[in-house]
Amino acid sequence: MKVCSVGRSNGRGGGYAAAYRLHHGLRKLGVDSSMLVGIDNRDDFTVLSPTSKLAQTWMKLAPGLDRMPTRFYPQRENLPYSVQWLPDRVTAEVAKIAPDIINLHWINSGYLQIESLPKLGKPIVWTLHDMWAFTGGCHYSRECDRYTKACGACPQLHSNRDWDLSRWIWRRKLKAWQDLNLTIVTPSNWLADCARKSSLLGGLRIEAIPNGLNAQRYQPIEKSLAKKLVGLPPDKKIILFGALQATSDRRKGFHLLMPALQKLSYLQDSERIELVVFGSSQPKKTPDFGFKVNYLGKLNDDISIALVYAAADVFVAPSLQDNLPNTIIEALACGTPCVGFNIGGLSDAIAHLETGYLAKPYEPEDLAWGISWVLEEELRWQDLSRQARAKVEQEFTVEIQARKYHQLFEEILNNSHAGKPQ
Repeated sequence: MKVCSVGRSNGRGGGYAAAYRLHHGLRKLGVDSSMLVGIDNRDDFTVLSPTSKLAQTWMKLAPGLDRMPTRFYPQRENLPYSVQWLPDRVTAEVAKIAPDIINLHWINSGYLQIESLPKLGKPIVWTLHDMWAFTGGCHYSRECDRYTKACGACPQLHSNRDWDLSRWIWRRKLKAWQDLNLTIVTPSNWLADCARKSSLLGGLRIEAIPNGLNAQRYQPIEKSLAKKLVGLPPDKKIILFGALQATSDRRKGFHLLMPALQKLSYLQDSERIELVVFGSSQPKKTPDFGFKVNYLGKLNDDISIALVYAAADVFVAPSLQDNLPNTIIEALACGTPCVGFNIGGLSDAIAHLETGYLAKPYEPEDLAWGISWVLEEELRWQDLSRQARAKVEQEFTVEIQARKYHQLFEEILNNSHAGKPQ
């Protein structure tokens, strides 16, 4: 079996990292797996990317060019919105590899044109890292459910016309993808449910397979040692918050973390707690959380990130809408309980009162209570920590993930050879 994973990048964040981990998980199973990306962030002979200066320059320009049609909507929200109208050379590069099956990942920012998918000419397993594949351009729909019909009058574009950019994108997808040999995989049950409700993908085979990680690289470390190595005080309780663009991406909920921590300062002695933020540098105007804050900026290697998780006493994910964040799985693997709102795919990883605390959606007071509950009793914390690690070992290792994908690939190829519809 020859597999080609396709995505814009193999970088350190989100879906990029998840795709790269799966690729190597498949290789460890003996699968002939290669990875095709637009931007290569790792020195890895199994990853193919453009080498010419012209192609590399195009990859830098493509995100801005892809967004150009959104300029006709000057009142639009400042949120990711992918049109995917630019021509690409991905299909030609895939043809050189000649895989038996293609595993698509995050293909946006102008990397792969909507109309290119049928040209790939092979069975496709598309791993969704957000909602874009079944919307009219947005990556997270927030409260909007127009993707269950035909999009149009897009609230993120602040459009009141049915035939707007979102309807055009939706129609292009409908026309281009109607005869694809396409199977959908989502990391979370929540995203699988959304895909099933969608008008574009609802009739396809949809499987939920969680992302996996290297459980040897992400594992508990004696906490006082981890704090010492990171440069954090051993006598303080450490609350950790982190994501790509942790403080600037509103969907990640930083604006709800602040009132939650201010409430927490009334529930706990603020002198015994510090906040650590990674994924973002210290802003010019530092918010007053009621606690000392340490900004670590962007962390670019697994060892440093795992050390920070191990040094923390609780990881907080106050996202408004999310799939199955790598950050939560990574924290749990390091024995760090997690607290977040009961939204999206968070409940797949955070077992309420077992590996952490699921707060009522968008209620900072309950988020504060959950953080306090995790921190206030040492014996309880130890139990939460043990169960967090155990959950990852049972459900979220890359070995488990790769085996499930391998089985799925085999089923699809066997059915394709037998002429059975997917």
